Amino acid sequence: MATNEQRREAAKRKLAAQQARRAERAQKQKRNTTIAVVATVLVVAVAAGGVYALTAAWGGGEAEPADPAAQAQQNSGPDTSGLPVAPLPVRPTALPASVDCAYPAEQPAAKPVDPPAEGATPAEGTVQASFTTSAGTIDLTLDRALAPCTVKSFESLIEQGYYDGTSCHRLTTSPGLQVLQCGDPTGQGSGGPGYTIPDEVFDGLTYGRGMLAMAKTAAPDSGGSQFFMIYGDAQLPPEYTVFGSIGEEGLRTLDAVARAGESTGGGDGTPNTPVDIEGATVG
Repeated sequence: MATNEQRREAAKRKLAAQQARRAERAQKQKRNTTIAVVATVLVVAVAAGGVYALTAAWGGGEAEPADPAAQAQQNSGPDTSGLPVAPLPVRPTALPASVDCAYPAEQPAAKPVDPPAEGATPAEGTVQASFTTSAGTIDLTLDRALAPCTVKSFESLIEQGYYDGTSCHRLTTSPGLQVLQCGDPTGQGSGGPGYTIPDEVFDGLTYGRGMLAMAKTAAPDSGGSQFFMIYGDAQLPPEYTVFGSIGEEGLRTLDAVARAGESTGGGDGTPNTPVDIEGATVG
């Protein structure tokens, strides 16, 4: 029969083991919160609906009771204002001065709009564009030498007022994918202009803060009206057309939106600070 001393020692060992397990679970949750994104970042599409989305694989972990302080931290986003702006990529071989562009018809447009004129398109020079939004101005420089067909489409959509009255529907805040996605009049991530744009990518393409790029489905040459603006980190495969850069004022706007966080507290949702596009100009 165990003595009182032995029982006390057994109870102490049991308590120590319980405390160790709790500490291990807390450490796991901390790791999952701070470095949840793994290396694989994909684009997925739902057929018929044509959902345009950048998705990431997440680490798992044991469920823990909700901690109000931790939840408040999750509901705020990263401060990316001190990060350096990445230089725009450069094509290994420059395009000719003019290229031919085609914009095949796709599913019905989410908002009435005409496709751009097909045929010869300049592949030199830059174009200034600007979005007036409820969160602040976002100034952009479109680069024809990187993506002439995409720039031509983007200009056309702005000139026709396609983006006016739309909302940026998705903010991602986790390391590996820090972007604001816009350009769908439905606000659901499934809408497009009724035509597609060819991919304008090349080997060695990388992404970083300050770049403007096209969203797409998993299929090649499936870009349309949706685009994303990188305000922080973006570890992506070279499948997304980069067609311009974000100016200083635009990055300040995006940084403020990012700091306010997104709706789910899990790194991927609608921005807590709404970004409604009130108007857009080009030229």
